[in-house]
Amino acid sequence: MPNPRLANRYAKSIVDLAIEQNQLEVLYADMKYIQAVCMASKEFISLLKSPVIKADKKIAIIEAVTKGHVSDLTNLFNKLLVNKGRESDLFEIANAIIDQYNEIKGIHQVTLTTAVEVSDSIKSAIESKIKAEQGLQNVELTTKVDESLIGGFVLEFNNNLVDASIARDLRDVKKQFAKNFYVNQIA
Repeated sequence: MPNPRLANRYAKSIVDLAIEQNQLEVLYADMKYIQAVCMASKEFISLLKSPVIKADKKIAIIEAVTKGHVSDLTNLFNKLLVNKGRESDLFEIANAIIDQYNEIKGIHQVTLTTAVEVSDSIKSAIESKIKAEQGLQNVELTTKVDESLIGGFVLEFNNNLVDASIARDLRDVKKQFAKNFYVNQIA
């Protein structure tokens, strides 16, 4: 079960320690790696959440997966999580650390979802437009493809959602027909 308060507390403590030791960039790179591992392997997440597997086995597996890819600070942090029984929250904590890093560095996450893959020129144009109109310095654009949009795009940033997709337009038209706004005006 997601626990954002717990994730933010652990993230804040490790980020503060990383800043103190001048390893914030290293921690960020480590968490991006852990995030990628968790997103690529559902089995790894299942392993972390399993109550059957003992803590020492989990530590060994986590070290085997991250060996050579993460710093000593992150290895020690992972061991702490396992010893505290919080290894099941590793993915959520990694996401919280990345969010806190972005907040510290002033990086704004922007997600562009389209029905088809977009070109690099369109990506850079959208990034420039967002920077100019919103007054943002650093923008990290992530693209997704969702064929169910049919056409258009969905843009998410700073808790804002701009849905300019054909699928949304069709849903709006369907709602209008369902409510029959114009039946009374015909008679």
